Amino acid sequence: MKRLAALLFLTASGAHAETVEVKYRGSVDLKPFACQAITKSSFINRVCYDATEQYMVILLKDTYYHYCEIPKSTVDALLSADSLGSYYNANIKGTGKDGPYDCRTHKVPVYR
Repeated sequence: MKRLAALLFLTASGAHAETVEVKYRGSVDLKPFACQAITKSSFINRVCYDATEQYMVILLKDTYYHYCEIPKSTVDALLSADSLGSYYNANIKGTGKDGPYDCRTHKVPVYR
């Protein structure tokens, strides 16, 4: 009986993965990502990172964006920065295809 109750609880609480719409990409299932809500920034609201693929999905205001081939050390530095917005603008965003992790010039992971 305890096993059944535990199985029902796990099924009810984790049966579906969250999918978000990422600008310039479309739907992305966040199942393989480690996501962190951000409360100390007025600009960045959430950071989701898949270390295996070095792929970050970030919620800026109310829009998700993505960055490809971004090292874990860069994501860690972002999350620990005094000003996440300033770090993001100086080290991640870039301008157009000049961005250091722009998915138009870096490998975009394929999720099935």
